[in-house]
Amino acid sequence: MENEKSVNVLNALIQINNDRIEGYETAAKETEDSDLKSLFAHLQSTSQNNLNGLRIEVMRLGGAPEEGTRVTGKFFRVWMDVKAALTGNDRKAILNSCEFGEDKALETYEDTIEDNSEKLSSEQLAMIREQQTHLRADHDKIKDLRDAV
Repeated sequence: MENEKSVNVLNALIQINNDRIEGYETAAKETEDSDLKSLFAHLQSTSQNNLNGLRIEVMRLGGAPEEGTRVTGKFFRVWMDVKAALTGNDRKAILNSCEFGEDKALETYEDTIEDNSEKLSSEQLAMIREQQTHLRADHDKIKDLRDAV
């Protein structure tokens, strides 16, 4: 399949967004702070919007969108750190863990753009850059809340 490389790149971003949704679902269940619950719902919404665009593009290319998460690797550990921080109900630790996860999501998008631009169309790159902008805004919300603690 000629589009296989593009599909693989886009599916990697799908996994990152799936990880992010799962992580914030866990975080929302573990915290009692209503403002954090609301924030985590917003962050999930960002990833859900990202997923919609990525899945449509993968299907347009004739591929099957990734459905799972990365059970191993840095994202799994990040969300386990979030859960551990949440069980202690330490707001700053929760936000530090969330910011670390946001850093990794941004890093993945940056690496995708840098290392895979030749595998993607200009429209796909534009979509990924737009998603990256939304993720950066989410990162900054987390950082601002953390700094305010």
